[in-house]
Amino acid sequence: MTHDQPDLTAYAGRWVALYGTQVTGVGESPEAALHMARHSRPKEKFVLRFVDDPSGQSLALSPLLARLRPLLQTQSQPVYLVGGAVRDALLGRVSHDLDFVVPANAIKLAFQVADALGVPAYVLDRERDTGRVILPEAHTSLDFARFRGADLVSDLHDRDLTINAMALPATATTTAGLIDLHNGQADLANKQISIIHPNSLLDDPVRSLRAVRLAHSLGFALTPETETAVRTAGPYLPKISVERIRDELVKLLETAVPHRAVADLANLGLLAEILPDLVALIPIQQSAPHHEPVFAHTLSVLHWLTLVGDVILPQSTQRDKRKTSANSALSTVKKIVEPYATQIQAMWQEEVDGGVNGRTLLHLGALFHDIGKAATQTFEGERIRFVGHEKAGADLTGPLLRRLAFSNEAIARVKKMVAGHMRPLHLANSEGKLSRRAVYRYFRATGVSGVNIALLSLADHLATHNGTGPDVQWQSLLNVVSELCHHYFEQHEATVAPPLLVDGRTLMEALSLQPGPEIGRLLRLIQEAQAAGEVETAEQAIQLAHSCHK
Repeated sequence: MTHDQPDLTAYAGRWVALYGTQVTGVGESPEAALHMARHSRPKEKFVLRFVDDPSGQSLALSPLLARLRPLLQTQSQPVYLVGGAVRDALLGRVSHDLDFVVPANAIKLAFQVADALGVPAYVLDRERDTGRVILPEAHTSLDFARFRGADLVSDLHDRDLTINAMALPATATTTAGLIDLHNGQADLANKQISIIHPNSLLDDPVRSLRAVRLAHSLGFALTPETETAVRTAGPYLPKISVERIRDELVKLLETAVPHRAVADLANLGLLAEILPDLVALIPIQQSAPHHEPVFAHTLSVLHWLTLVGDVILPQSTQRDKRKTSANSALSTVKKIVEPYATQIQAMWQEEVDGGVNGRTLLHLGALFHDIGKAATQTFEGERIRFVGHEKAGADLTGPLLRRLAFSNEAIARVKKMVAGHMRPLHLANSEGKLSRRAVYRYFRATGVSGVNIALLSLADHLATHNGTGPDVQWQSLLNVVSELCHHYFEQHEATVAPPLLVDGRTLMEALSLQPGPEIGRLLRLIQEAQAAGEVETAEQAIQLAHSCHK
């Protein structure tokens, strides 16, 4: 070891208190090491350091922790990594969200870390001494908080689930330093979600949503005690900030099996508290070719949509690939979307205001696509109809998402999906080849949500027929979706959004017009004619405007 770095290997797995490079205290806890050090040097300030023990099992930790180790090893108080990052490390997953707790001065530490990383820090709650460091490019956040309670034991006891109530000295790299007071490791091994005490979820009802989300994210089961606690906490969700509920809903829809997660929300009484309009769909029946009531169909659409996503995303597991090859419907979907997989992935990764990505918006679209059916159900003999359910659903979706504090952009995109989810099927049922004009009109109505709507239509069809259904209709829908993707990704300037050959000023001069809505109408007609291949020059555009001017 160097003069500045004393050899501490003899103290592996324990805490030491350092005065300069001299070990003045050793203990199983930082408090014990500090107590020993102060016995010999009562007025001095010490550095507290956990000595890593290589004999433990290595953990899957963020590389950021290695970068921060030199700073964290100079602190005069213990720094612990807690919560989901510890849980994920034990599961072999590297977490991008790191939570740290300290006895005091958490905000000060957050700003020290931010300076070391060259990124900004923010005060989240000055009263509770909580700060955040964000690394946007790495999609990583680091939260620093003062202990909840007098010490680490109190802090961990105040958490929600046993698997989230473990701590690790922030400089440790193995399980030798793990602090597990509530048998979280055992619950990880048994793949179960357990509460710490009967009031764990009542103390913060949004934890009930988190418990369901984690169960499906990890493939775990809720224990009977946890199920009871979830049901008990549910009615208190309306008292929680809508932003926190929204964030949990978004994370839940990002799990590998969102349809099962939403089903559990319904079965446990949580969905009725946050989205009662969806629960209203449970008893709504519908006619053939549907084979399920509306809510069950909605979950099936969400399920098929995740399977469609699995054939597009590069990280699909071997299980997903085997499932795809075994299902002829998904195999045909893969053939038509594979040429555009990279572009669709990029579209799904793009986030709108509020941090919701394109794939999650698509899942929200699936969740709400038939929400208008409760209000539009009519009976014609034995036939059940839902005329206008798309528009009714879009009108309902806006207020529901606004109530959950989604951004205006997110709301607009999901509303487009709900309003337009039948359009690809209508195009498939129309006779003849899909025209350039039809493509233009489709994307004029659906905008940037057009491709997501096309993918949603595939899942809707597969859910309706419990598979491909009639071969002719399925093949026609596949052809439409393929054409829409082709035009959007490869012919965008030709048919989706052609650059205008003339501007409004040119039209006003050529037609002796004053500014007004007529200019906009003529420009839209010109752009549509360009997309249809009927207008190719500015002269032709002006001639068309002359002939169409009222």
